[in-house]
Amino acid sequence: MPVQAHAEEFRSPGTGENAAVGVLLSHGFTGSPRSMRPFGEHLAAAGYGVAVPRLPGHGTSWQEMNRTTWQEWYAVLDNELERLRKEHDQVFVVGLSMGGCLTLRLAEEHGTDISGLVLVNPSVQTDDKRLALLPVLARVLPSFPGISNDIKKPGVEEGAYDRMPLRALLSLSHLWKVTRADLAKITQPVLLFRSTVDHVVEPSSGRTILSSISSRDVTETLLEDSYHVATLDNDAPRIFTDSAAFVGRLSGRDDA
Repeated sequence: MPVQAHAEEFRSPGTGENAAVGVLLSHGFTGSPRSMRPFGEHLAAAGYGVAVPRLPGHGTSWQEMNRTTWQEWYAVLDNELERLRKEHDQVFVVGLSMGGCLTLRLAEEHGTDISGLVLVNPSVQTDDKRLALLPVLARVLPSFPGISNDIKKPGVEEGAYDRMPLRALLSLSHLWKVTRADLAKITQPVLLFRSTVDHVVEPSSGRTILSSISSRDVTETLLEDSYHVATLDNDAPRIFTDSAAFVGRLSGRDDA
């Protein structure tokens, strides 16, 4: 199936001394690399090696996404991490929303192969009681109206699907469960950004992560001027700058 024009992957091998460090960035549920490309470009401009892959079923159609599972989304990131580990001395992972959950899972599975995590409005659960019916609904309904483009900044488009694929959402709920169960395995440094107004992911996800991980180097930054897709919103420059500084500090290299 053709990939939408805005959904192309982005990669940069890195330049100068900072090329010894690689950064893997993951977009969110029903989104595409579009939401992470400016972030990746900022890190690439600082010389870091960067990979912003497209997860299966994303950037094409919600119908195709309904035929994919969290294990397939994870496998793409897992393979990309393996490649980055071969090409760079250190690797950091960055995730938005569901991408945050997937990168947490990577950190649970790969331990010290990952030097640090940057999480932007990560999701590991929902407070929406209606999702208790999801196993039944997913058998009879293909989709619901989507929740996308939650961006405060005028005129900015995320390019996510306008429908919520229910079978894919059911698979996401399984990812949430397995990731929550292993959060104590997280020992890497964590930088977590959370929007104070988020119409997609409730604050409980961030609270669960921070109260369950074993990391000692943890920073939570509240974003006062952005909604859910903060990587494209008013606080994006702060996210990019603080994240580059985080990577620079932990790798012993200059930040952006």
